[in-house]
Amino acid sequence: MTVEVLAPHDVQTTLNFYKPINDELPYNYIGEPPVGVPRSNVGADVQQVVIHDIRGKEDTIGLDKTGFQFVTHKSVEKDFVDEEAIQTKYYAEVEDILKKHTGAKRVFIFDHTIRRSPVDGVILAKDAPGPVERVHVDQTYAAGIARVHHHLGDDAERLLKGRVRIINVWRPIANPVAHKPLAVADYRTLDPQDLVSTRHIYPDREGSTFSVRYNPTQRWYFLADQTPDEVTLIKCYDSDEDKARLTPHSAFLDVTSPKDAPGRQSIEVRALVFEYE
Repeated sequence: MTVEVLAPHDVQTTLNFYKPINDELPYNYIGEPPVGVPRSNVGADVQQVVIHDIRGKEDTIGLDKTGFQFVTHKSVEKDFVDEEAIQTKYYAEVEDILKKHTGAKRVFIFDHTIRRSPVDGVILAKDAPGPVERVHVDQTYAAGIARVHHHLGDDAERLLKGRVRIINVWRPIANPVAHKPLAVADYRTLDPQDLVSTRHIYPDREGSTFSVRYNPTQRWYFLADQTPDEVTLIKCYDSDEDKARLTPHSAFLDVTSPKDAPGRQSIEVRALVFEYE
């Protein structure tokens, strides 16, 4: 039996993978479900994994190779509490990041999420969710195409003739990440059978995400002590089947983190990235 030798900042932890809890198709309600219906029927298969620190080896990964990438970018936004500033100044920064690192001609940002723990104090945004501790992908392949139609309307068919990607631009806020860092999986280590299409039910429409089954071949990474000037690009969809098409990801518990370190704060901005203008 081969014993894996861990690097100094690799973390032995657990991740929550997909486990069905009934015979229905897997689903999650965004908002209140109908009376008597559970919010989700996706259970948790808790598995021991190693999350490898990629710091110093960032040149070995890339959006089209592994499905994720780390880039350096200093934002003019620091606290991310002003919604207007986020949707004007910061969205413009994200658009520049994506055009620079993907060669995109057009970027359409369709939403963002700020995550903060209730213990983060006065700058806490109302109802800001905490980190997602479940392995998932933000879009299925079908949902990626549907996003283009949903947001771009009459221009969708023309844009879909070229390459289309959905990229999540993830950044820590205020302090380096100590608690609940973000783990990302190398696309090359996935089996297509690992991905489980899961209904994503909004109050006014329905999309789909991928839940992810555990597979020991999967290889997981993070950037240790990631700072607010270090951005993770997470591919959620790519129409080019010859490239890495997506990246499962999840927050995880790092028991080596200093107990007195501040809680994790982060912002993720999701964008459609087009080959055509």
